[in-house]
Amino acid sequence: MTPRERFLAAANSQPVDRPPIWLMRQAGRYLPEYRELKTQHDFVTMVRTPELAAEVTLQPLKRFPLDAAIIFSDILVIPEALGQGYHFREQGGIGMDYLLDTKEKIESLDNSKITERLSYVADALSTTRSKLGDDTALLGFCGSPWTLACYMVEGGSSKDYMSIKQLAWEHPEQFEMLMQKLTDGIVEYLHMQIDAGADALQIFDSWGSLCPATHYEAWSLRWIHHIINELKARVPVILYAKGMGHKAADLIHTGASILSLDWTINMRRMRQKLGHGIAVQGNLDPITLSTSPEIVRKEAIRVLEDAGKQPGFIFNLGHGMVPSAKIECVEALMEVVTGRRNA
Repeated sequence: MTPRERFLAAANSQPVDRPPIWLMRQAGRYLPEYRELKTQHDFVTMVRTPELAAEVTLQPLKRFPLDAAIIFSDILVIPEALGQGYHFREQGGIGMDYLLDTKEKIESLDNSKITERLSYVADALSTTRSKLGDDTALLGFCGSPWTLACYMVEGGSSKDYMSIKQLAWEHPEQFEMLMQKLTDGIVEYLHMQIDAGADALQIFDSWGSLCPATHYEAWSLRWIHHIINELKARVPVILYAKGMGHKAADLIHTGASILSLDWTINMRRMRQKLGHGIAVQGNLDPITLSTSPEIVRKEAIRVLEDAGKQPGFIFNLGHGMVPSAKIECVEALMEVVTGRRNA
């Protein structure tokens, strides 16, 4: 089996010769080659430059036997394409170029030129595919409408995300307008990614846990369901909803092919609960990669044992790779999952 075949088979809950592996946010500051590139170009420039985005995407695959590459980009390219740019604050966290705090500002968001304004992502995917070849899977991704709206309405990272909830409760018609614009833009964006060579897509509902339980369906999941439905099953879709494992049945109802589990979920129990036909991905705590190879091996074996022999399992982290990850720990992880030492 090629890595691509292995990944797609597992995504479709078919038997594989070993669990496929890729890592969320697998490129980044833990790699010296990424840090070197970062001294020459800022993050946003690398995202917007197809050759640089492809280079960063491929960096981890030159070191580790991963079965899939995930394109180097950011979920906030969608707000930017709608007219609300983003940046990174000096003190840390995300900042939007302005606050989305009036009806007029929501109305001014323009989703009519998504593919034109985000053509650099399509070019990065196409460039990566040509350099990657056909034997390794290539993933695209996006943020969920709810998660993007959280940043857009709050003006960036926030301690309490109060404004987005106030908008949804106090001005439901404005909230609906914003979510519809985001959803329509994301559908077009994801079709573009598939056309450019993506074998699968991941939707990050990273802030789904902010929703009150009784509003999670209305505020987030119904929009994700619409996106997946509009993709017409062209490729497998992975849904990652951090902190929402207790809503597994609702997550499945969106039509996602694979549920990506965070590290708080008991993999064994979740596999038993879901039964056959539903693929899962996860869920090693990314902090283990900042400890020691011995700890990583122990924890990776535990995840594999909990996942069991049932088809439909993709090994991954329970969240994104952290900058403090150690290369020797990633090598130990690969050794366990692939069954061979990384040369």
